[in-house]
Amino acid sequence: MLSNLVKQHQSRQQTRKELQEKRKKDAVVAATALSHVLVDHLNAGVAQAYVNQKKLDTETRILQANAAQFSKQTMQWLKLVEDFNTALKEIGDVENWAKSIETDMRTISSALEYAYRKAD
Repeated sequence: MLSNLVKQHQSRQQTRKELQEKRKKDAVVAATALSHVLVDHLNAGVAQAYVNQKKLDTETRILQANAAQFSKQTMQWLKLVEDFNTALKEIGDVENWAKSIETDMRTISSALEYAYRKAD
């Protein structure tokens, strides 16, 4: 009878150990699955942030290129305006020169007419 009780006790202990080991394995599997799910969720967020950063980098490069092109074009426009202003000044200078020549020619013409009249 005592040996029978010992066998039953050992049998129940073995069953409990097996159950405890099974529960331990199930807990490890569940914890591993949870870890994978959490890591996958975090990785999805990180991957989206990475994709967004790449898009921002691309847009920044495009914006920098456009800004450089705009700056170059603005400099060309400024050069054209400066050249136009210089041309206008030269036209004004030519006009003043022409008026000066015209005045000198009238003076010479008047002097010649006066000299011619005196000679007659």
